Amino acid sequence: MPEGSRFEIVSREDFSDATFLLEIRHPMMARAARPGQFVIVMSHEHGERIPLTLADFDRARGTITLVIQAVGKTTREMQQGCRVGDYLYGVVGPMGVPSHVAGVRKAAVVGGGLGVAPIYPQARGLKEQGAYVVGILGFRNRDLIFWEDKFRACCDELIICTDDGSAGIKGLVTEGIRRTMEVHPDLDQVVAIGPPVMMKACAEATRPAKIKTIVSLNPVMVDGTGMCGGCRVTIGQKVKFACVDGPDFDGHEVDFEDLQVRLRRYVEDEKAALERWQGQCRMDHHPN
Repeated sequence: MPEGSRFEIVSREDFSDATFLLEIRHPMMARAARPGQFVIVMSHEHGERIPLTLADFDRARGTITLVIQAVGKTTREMQQGCRVGDYLYGVVGPMGVPSHVAGVRKAAVVGGGLGVAPIYPQARGLKEQGAYVVGILGFRNRDLIFWEDKFRACCDELIICTDDGSAGIKGLVTEGIRRTMEVHPDLDQVVAIGPPVMMKACAEATRPAKIKTIVSLNPVMVDGTGMCGGCRVTIGQKVKFACVDGPDFDGHEVDFEDLQVRLRRYVEDEKAALERWQGQCRMDHHPN
């Protein structure tokens, strides 16, 4: 790693056996970052370029925070190798169009699973702009809950949903949305981040009430500048690129079926890359 690198890992926290947090020192990016934006990261010189939504940024500390789920070759490699005091080879950003938070009077921010992390800057940004904020967070069970205190600090109300009912209310985040719409008929915006099936369900939950619903899309992305076309999505029957036109889009206009097809396009390649890496790891650790 070049001595002049600025991308030092200053803290790490593991939320589960698959989800972990990295706080990176990058003062310029921390000053420039806005809610809804993302970065492209390379963990080492020969690593894959992966897009990660900013989960937090602290201008006073000069740091950005990424919450990562180890599911493929690169993210598992990062989980295994990224430690406090290490450096990331490259961090490019902030990228994408910042989320619109000004002028919103009352909003619900909805995060499911890993989507809880990137919804936090949205909640904080809305609160800083004077909005009344209802946080709705979904987890499989109470053991996977994280950042509850951070959300309580910037939300006027917080609803936690768990699949098994071990914390908060039993059910999906759509149940939290339903209850929020009943209590707050003047709700004027919902922001949802999570798996595509969750975001689609959120958009359908708000469609009858015609509540503006923003979702953050996560298609395959390579360069992050609109040149490769890998992150093409269909919005209102028009082609958009998540990296430069998004990642935020009107959830009522997103073609989620097309998004799911694109997300499945490289599943076999991703599986093969993971198997090759795991095989190499076993060889590296073999006593002979």
